[in-house]
Amino acid sequence: MNFLEFFVWGAWMMTLGTYAFGVKHWDSAEFGIIFSTMGIASLFSPALFGIIADKWVKSNVLFGILHLLFAITLCILPMINNPWVFFGFMLLAMCFYMPTIALNNSIGFELLVREGKDPQVAFPPIRVWGTIGFIAAMWITNIVKLAVPDIFTKGYFAGYSFLIGTAGAVVLSIFTFTQIPSIEPENKMKGSKKLVDKLGLQAFSLFKDSKMAVFFIFSILLGAALQLTNAYGDAFISSVNHPFTKEYSTIILSVSQVSETLFILTIPFFLRRFGIKKVMLMSMFAWMLRFGLFGIAGPTLWGIVSIFASCIVYGMAFDFFNISGALFVEEATGEKIRNSAQGVFMMMTNGVGAVLGNVAAGYAIKMFFTGSNGSLDWPSIWYTFAIYALIVAILFMVLFKYKHTPKKKLELS
Repeated sequence: MNFLEFFVWGAWMMTLGTYAFGVKHWDSAEFGIIFSTMGIASLFSPALFGIIADKWVKSNVLFGILHLLFAITLCILPMINNPWVFFGFMLLAMCFYMPTIALNNSIGFELLVREGKDPQVAFPPIRVWGTIGFIAAMWITNIVKLAVPDIFTKGYFAGYSFLIGTAGAVVLSIFTFTQIPSIEPENKMKGSKKLVDKLGLQAFSLFKDSKMAVFFIFSILLGAALQLTNAYGDAFISSVNHPFTKEYSTIILSVSQVSETLFILTIPFFLRRFGIKKVMLMSMFAWMLRFGLFGIAGPTLWGIVSIFASCIVYGMAFDFFNISGALFVEEATGEKIRNSAQGVFMMMTNGVGAVLGNVAAGYAIKMFFTGSNGSLDWPSIWYTFAIYALIVAILFMVLFKYKHTPKKKLELS
């Protein structure tokens, strides 16, 4: 289930930029709006469908239905030529898909508890298969491009990456309906519990604490950078004038996900040794390196090496902020609002931050870094992003007040 859950995402997300720029010839502003659909959907759809799963529909049934609707929407996307119509259908697809990430976790936890296992111990090795599925989808997408070099001229089949995702979603839907045990609604919303509590809105009271307010603000600022290389990475690597990068762009980019799985294993050591603030700072400086190394990339040997180095750095950049940030939120909040506080953290990063980052980046690239012939000034784009990450890191270092206590034990959850 975890393998297919992230397979259907990895099949098309990393190549969306190549499809938008190279096949449809949309500009960066239009692409930025399209890529922001993941963030827009993250603002409301997980909470909405979470309520439905809690009160009315079995979790496994809802999970299967959402993936089936996701598959139907994905297979329509290659038919669309207008970027704004494409935006509408992509947003619909994301409204179906983004809630399944949370449902995937809750279903996994429930089934592990039924087996008498501790989810905190048993689930992480299972979740790794999600990253493996994401990587596998990227490789398959790249191999199809190699096997059919003129695939992008095949009309409807130019959107083959969406069709790969469609196939995976259909398989996952069938698997869910036939193999996943029934999980009845828990009716957690009965009694005096208010809707605002269920949606996690009470967690916004955390903004009254200056330390938490600063943390959430920086979650937005860094969230604006989290998806930029996913949005533009494949299109950029494909543009490097070298046969290797042109043919294996998606496979090269998958090194980022491989690195991600490895850096996860180092987080407990770094947290115990340096504390949350320094670990998050490492993430921010790693983002600066991620962008900066892309900036010096090129068709030379060292240029290709810098691309791989950037992909390796990505693991630290992505994981160190997301996981350590989630741990900080858990440490700083009580049990009553723990889940909703994590929801606010995800909303700030993957929702508000991602939307603002992708839209702003898209318009900035269009206004300042796009030539009259439509060519993109990639080095300037990446250096600008690197400077942004550096400024965020310096401001975080100065403004975020947190004292690390080495004796305090932090457990990954």
